[in-house]
Amino acid sequence: MTVALHTTEVGTTGDRVVFLHGLFGQGRNFTQIAKALEPGLRSLLVDLPNHGRSEWTGTVDYVEVADAVAEALRTGYAADGPVHLVGHSMGGKVAMVLALRHPDLVRRLVVVDISPAPSEGESEFGHLLDSLAGLDLSAVERRADADRLLTDPIPDERVRGFLLQNLRSEGTGWRWQADLALLRRELPAIAEFPEDQLDGATFEHPVLWVAGARSPYVRPEHAPTMRRLFPRTTQVTIKDAGHWVHSEQPEAFVSALRVFLGAPTG
Repeated sequence: MTVALHTTEVGTTGDRVVFLHGLFGQGRNFTQIAKALEPGLRSLLVDLPNHGRSEWTGTVDYVEVADAVAEALRTGYAADGPVHLVGHSMGGKVAMVLALRHPDLVRRLVVVDISPAPSEGESEFGHLLDSLAGLDLSAVERRADADRLLTDPIPDERVRGFLLQNLRSEGTGWRWQADLALLRRELPAIAEFPEDQLDGATFEHPVLWVAGARSPYVRPEHAPTMRRLFPRTTQVTIKDAGHWVHSEQPEAFVSALRVFLGAPTG
């Protein structure tokens, strides 16, 4: 699968880091993290297919998405050599598959609050997708209107704000940047991890496995699979963080990245 990917570069000096966001996200979710890593590290923020400003596809397939990102990196940001790769949630699964299938492109891998295993929470994400798709965009004149209309189905203000980053003004109306219908239909595939398609591959470079202390997505029973696929894994659990570790505890997250990626602290 060849797909047009929208990317944004942050910084001009230091080793190169590529960020892959999670479901409902977009590359710019990592803007503040990328800026905090300057000048020791430069970053590429990727909109994954069916998200942000990247092209929509007809299916969701982790192997195809990982190969598409790898193709873009090989001819672009990683043309001069391997890069560090950071992936959160769905993007973490893409990052793991990419590292296993294209290890020559990845120096060090950071997997944020996700495991190489089927993910629970499908019903929660289905509810969020249904809530967004059910919003009557013709009744929205301002973004505040959308926020108000989503208050009952999505009472958490932080979650609503995150989701509403996908709402874009277009002419006299509004539209969702993410392909909500596709993501809803493919949610079972998004929850899976395609280990059976990886032909027994392992990634022999260093891996940082970051978990949120209050999140259920990284569990002790996932560790054997993680370490079989990624033998050089180090796990870090960040206190007072749920699933969105990088937005809930940004300073701790940046510190962990700096140490693992060998970036200067000054």
